[in-house]
Amino acid sequence: MTSRYRATEGANSPFPRRRTVVKAAAATAVLAGPLVAALPAGAATETPAFLHGVASGDPLPDGVLLWTRVTPTAEAVPGSGLGPDTEVSWTVATDKAFTNIVSRGSLTATAASDHTVKADIRGLAPATDYFFRFSAGGTDSPAARTRTAPAADATVTGLRFGVVTCANWEAGYFSSYRHLAARNDLDAWLHLGDYIYEYKSGEYAARGTVVRPHAPLNEIITLADYRTRHGKYKTDPDLQSLHSKAPVIAIWDDHEFADNAWSGGAVNHTEGAEGTWTARQAAAKQAYFEWMPVRPAIEGTTYRRLRFGKLADLSLLDLRSFRSQQASSGSGSVDDPDRTITGRAQLDWLKAGLKASDTKWRLVGNSVMIAPFVIGSLTADLLKPLAKLLDLPQDGIGVNTDQWDGYTDDRRELLAHLRSNAIGNTVFLTGDIHMSWANDVPVDAGTYPLSPSAATEFVITSVTSDNLDDIVKVPEGTVSALAAPLIQLANRHVHWVDTDRHGYGVLDITADRAQMDYYVLSDRTSATATSSWERSYRTRSGTQKVERTYDPV
Repeated sequence: MTSRYRATEGANSPFPRRRTVVKAAAATAVLAGPLVAALPAGAATETPAFLHGVASGDPLPDGVLLWTRVTPTAEAVPGSGLGPDTEVSWTVATDKAFTNIVSRGSLTATAASDHTVKADIRGLAPATDYFFRFSAGGTDSPAARTRTAPAADATVTGLRFGVVTCANWEAGYFSSYRHLAARNDLDAWLHLGDYIYEYKSGEYAARGTVVRPHAPLNEIITLADYRTRHGKYKTDPDLQSLHSKAPVIAIWDDHEFADNAWSGGAVNHTEGAEGTWTARQAAAKQAYFEWMPVRPAIEGTTYRRLRFGKLADLSLLDLRSFRSQQASSGSGSVDDPDRTITGRAQLDWLKAGLKASDTKWRLVGNSVMIAPFVIGSLTADLLKPLAKLLDLPQDGIGVNTDQWDGYTDDRRELLAHLRSNAIGNTVFLTGDIHMSWANDVPVDAGTYPLSPSAATEFVITSVTSDNLDDIVKVPEGTVSALAAPLIQLANRHVHWVDTDRHGYGVLDITADRAQMDYYVLSDRTSATATSSWERSYRTRSGTQKVERTYDPV
């Protein structure tokens, strides 16, 4: 088997060279001492070491993207801008013992890319497990498993993906990752955004309590800051474990930048006092592409499409880089056709891809909820915390302007496109909202169920980030028992909502149905939290509607 790979950096390098952010990294190099907090305890090294694990992502039928970060010397911590150029080689084999090697090569890790490297391996066989590792200076990284996608024209009987979102380091442990890694049955796993959080220490923790401090302790603003925070996350053993078991397919949401980010700023960004948004966004994007095994089809964005045989394709969205500023809730501007959540080019790309698709299922990786939502007749004690969680005014106006509800013209155009072109079996896979939902996506929510449903949506709760019971600070399940029936009464397309628990999903796809199994954690603040199945919902082929099913896959 032959292999084709790119072993040099240059114009096509996945590490964009932005003079301003490189200068920022150099300027913070003198702070390398405090940045050691981004490494595991006792991690100082005088020989190359792989302290942040290895990962793979964006599987293709003939290839996959491999990632690691080497620490060449003790002072070369993430974000420091320090450390020598270091040759890093990779090896790919069909077996754990690495006796049947099918690809090998090398790259140079430099301070300009924070000593991260990506190898875009090609020439592999479709729908096949592979094992890979990196080496530098006589030191081998841990070995890891990855898997290629099925051939584009292959008849695929089933696919299984882990699904996660909203993993806040300071709010708990990443047990969801550990439980997904233990399954050993995933073709890949989807991260739907908020892989990291930008806040300063203590600003957004677990019911106000820091379970474990992140690094740096300040709010991340500069390139060095974002690199350090990514580096801290990649020391988590459960995250490393999942990355070593299956390829990730990731998109970003707002906290990879700053809370409620849009194309020209963010709620959690003060222009001037925190520099310019242009510089901060560029720094955040550079660090993300350095530290994540993501292969952007267009530089600077995460929207792209992957295919898994004839069974499914997956359109991945970027709902932060091109969106208009969030409207003031109740202002009426949510219906302004000049406002957009996708940007014109991305919406046209999505519509064209959905129309041209010849797969059984059309999956959409979607960072914020597309199904409409109104608060309805919630009592004041429930309305206020729900409004806080969803960034709503507390006077009861039921519009979440950070989600598709704030950009109704884009949503109307997309749903009308699905209906007018008879595009069925479209399933939105969504994060952000820190709750679990199973939704139909109606053309007209006001007349539903008389109005047809154009698609379905599975929303996954947070790995650790606070949800409704955490804000109210009551026992888990208390708020959901009261709020869920009222939410469903006001939103008849919502089949189920759990406002209170943390966990993950497992999406299983066959020709007949797409099913989401929802799993919850016993205690996000415990490093040994157990996991249990909560509920399952599915959409049968051709129905565009969600129904409950009573057994997980």
